[in-house]
Amino acid sequence: MSDTRLEGKVAVVAGATRGAGRGIAIELGAAGATVYVTGRTTGTQPSEYNRPETIEETAELVNSFGGKGIVANIDHTDPRQVEGLYKMIKTHHDRLDILVNDIWGGEDRTEWDVPIWEQSLTQGLHVLRNATESHIITNHYLLKLLIQHTGGVVFEVSDGTLEYNLAHYRGSLFYDLSKLVVNRMAWTLSIELAAHQCTAIGITPGWLRSEMMLDGFHVSEENWRDAVQTTPRFIHSETPRFVGRAIAHLAADTDVHRFNGKTFTAYDVSQVYGFTDLDGRQPNCWGAIE
Repeated sequence: MSDTRLEGKVAVVAGATRGAGRGIAIELGAAGATVYVTGRTTGTQPSEYNRPETIEETAELVNSFGGKGIVANIDHTDPRQVEGLYKMIKTHHDRLDILVNDIWGGEDRTEWDVPIWEQSLTQGLHVLRNATESHIITNHYLLKLLIQHTGGVVFEVSDGTLEYNLAHYRGSLFYDLSKLVVNRMAWTLSIELAAHQCTAIGITPGWLRSEMMLDGFHVSEENWRDAVQTTPRFIHSETPRFVGRAIAHLAADTDVHRFNGKTFTAYDVSQVYGFTDLDGRQPNCWGAIE
């Protein structure tokens, strides 16, 4: 991928502290973009997951790959903070070309395989609000900037495509709804953005080898294949950079509007543009489990 394909473009990756968000921010930076890296975990504000990753680290990685990373300590469930982000971008750049909504924040609160009547309502609503209201609030403020120039793209990042999530129970009512709502949001935004010649796309990574996933399998990125011995399907996993490359390619496509309202996996996008994950593979987790 050329490091100038997105030169001059301004992007926001909402939820870029770790996982897919970090991988996406890096790849947009590698393509030459200026990337606002947002999240709640900083060097002075600890993670609610008790994780070491910070948005400052992500911004430094964006810089090291050739982009310009800008740290924005934002809680996307707080309208005032997101409005502040809007004002910051408007003041310094007066444009937004790429918006990636990768906000989640429910890893430690989801109760798996527990019926709704036995779940904690407080915990469940927290998951649902973090995963859906955060996207709505972010779109409310930042799409005002995106539509000021034709060709802008918003990516709604979920877990599973619309088709998959409509046909499969995702293990918890709150998780199930949150992922389906994000899928549908991409389609809804595609209708509202079309008149402004901007595009909305839903996208999902596959089985992500995030920092948390690697720790869960007691492996690192360097020896992740060791986990395949106990979990053979882990061979279909992918780095966070794979979905990042998918988004970078779509964002750089001058004819991206032909995909308006569609939902893709990172693998689907790799088949269109021919890119690979870091190890040269094109992993297809969703194809393997269907």
